[in-house]
Amino acid sequence: MSETAKLTYGGAINAALARCLEQMPETLLFGEDVALPGGVFGVTRGLRKAYGERVFDTPISETAMLGAAVGASMMGRRPIVEIMWADFMLVAFDQIVNQAANVRYVSEGRLSAPMTIRTQQGNAPGACAQHSQNLEALLLHVPGIRVAMPVQAQDAYDLTLAAVACDDPVVVIENRTLYAGAKAEVQIGGPIPAIGGHRLRRAGDDVTVVTWGAITSSVEAAVDATGISADVIEAVWLNPFDTDAVLASVRRTGRLLVVHEANLTGGFGAEVVARVVESGVSLSAPPRRVGALDSRIPAAVQLAKTILPQTDDIAAALRSLVAH
Repeated sequence: MSETAKLTYGGAINAALARCLEQMPETLLFGEDVALPGGVFGVTRGLRKAYGERVFDTPISETAMLGAAVGASMMGRRPIVEIMWADFMLVAFDQIVNQAANVRYVSEGRLSAPMTIRTQQGNAPGACAQHSQNLEALLLHVPGIRVAMPVQAQDAYDLTLAAVACDDPVVVIENRTLYAGAKAEVQIGGPIPAIGGHRLRRAGDDVTVVTWGAITSSVEAAVDATGISADVIEAVWLNPFDTDAVLASVRRTGRLLVVHEANLTGGFGAEVVARVVESGVSLSAPPRRVGALDSRIPAAVQLAKTILPQTDDIAAALRSLVAH
């Protein structure tokens, strides 16, 4: 039965994890400090007490965590692994790219790897170069990996459920700046949604803006500041990506802006632009992308701001597009 609760973004994830552990006895939840401490960001607090040894702490070894998850998922479990920072996934990328993503293929479809990797990425004050990278494009280059990036509390709840219920490996990329934010009304207890889809955050006629992750709020602020009539499409699922929704919007507006926090070169924004251009849709202006500069992220807050896309940068790109 569905009900409404006021939850933070982190609280919504906690509620989704609790529901999975309650309703899916094959689920396991593990990672560094997720059990007794309740997670470095407090997201898994109380779950060890409620669900016992199915929630457990691991040594500091991302390779061991993800390797164990691949094996457990192949044998009928549904593991949920927390990797504290997306940067740390790189230590164990072999387990994701060469193992989890390949299970269906190398077993000729006899096995699957229904595992969920929860992690978080993005810049925060003083995060520095090894705790601030935005790595979704690396994952999206790998066939067989599903990728979700919730921003709103409701989506954090829904996408977590969808990821755990999915029979493919899924990486859910969260953002630590959102965990303890303002509470919002969240519908809990309803049907588990399927993977895929987008969210239309603004509706307009002059330009289509495609974005994802925490920078979505900056996109909305830029649209409001300029007064430009824009469709703002938040891609809460990057794989599968809702190309049809983007094309339908661009056919109507004739203009496309893609905004992401990741650095511009090799970012998924280029793939979105390519899909639109290759579709042959008529454009009133060349597509634009806004992303971070191709640089490491410094510790100094003001220096980081010069590298990462800001609301003013997005607003300038919007004005430039509609001027054509």
